[in-house]
Amino acid sequence: MATDDGGKRTIASVDKALQILEALRSMGGATLAELAGEIDLSKGALHTHLATLRDHGFVEHRGDSYALGPAFLTFGEYVRNSVPLYRAAKGEVDELAVESGECVHLITEENGLESILYESFGDRAVGREFFMKNREETDRHLHYSAAGKSILSEFDEDDVDAVIDQHGLPQHTPYSITDLGEFKAELETVRERGYAANDEEDLLGIRAVGSPILGPSGDVLGALSLSAPTSRLQDERFTEDLPRVVKEYVNIIEVNLQTGDISM
Repeated sequence: MATDDGGKRTIASVDKALQILEALRSMGGATLAELAGEIDLSKGALHTHLATLRDHGFVEHRGDSYALGPAFLTFGEYVRNSVPLYRAAKGEVDELAVESGECVHLITEENGLESILYESFGDRAVGREFFMKNREETDRHLHYSAAGKSILSEFDEDDVDAVIDQHGLPQHTPYSITDLGEFKAELETVRERGYAANDEEDLLGIRAVGSPILGPSGDVLGALSLSAPTSRLQDERFTEDLPRVVKEYVNIIEVNLQTGDISM
């Protein structure tokens, strides 16, 4: 048994196992020697941890390297399928992707950062590799995406300040909003019109519109957004047409949540 800096009781071996898994994720796989340079364990103890994790499917041995194992696939699917928002929105996300031909994203917030719950790609969708790579990222900020702005627009000011205090407003592209006053004014605009815009703030050449999804009790559960090349999101299509469509789909998702129509 160990105690962390906050005085909480923790299990040292479990903590080390989680450190190993996080290292394998961030490194994209590693040899025993490479892991030993990252984890404060002897090679013998490290090998024992890896063997235990491998026996349970959380690690696999590939030649001289270790990588995350297939058990995470079934665990991840179980967790996602247990989320009411996913079950209420999956069909609508797929339908909007087909109708628009573009990328559609179902986003939630976790610890002040963006988490991708589900995505669907229409027949004209671009940037698939970029968006799929984003699923692996753990530091996706909320302030430069349409979905993230939508979620933050439903937070009270103290909670917005807490997120910004913790994660800041880093510049992601030259168009990202990094000034606090400007960003808070942007959130007020989002609240007034019911949707957020991302004008190349996340990826150059890509615009997006998003709208918050509220649960039956009025709390924000996430957001729905649609991304497309700037050439296809111009004028009224960017400021009126697609925002209206996204909000219509959000309304359907919210009705699904209210009525319990969340079958897969």
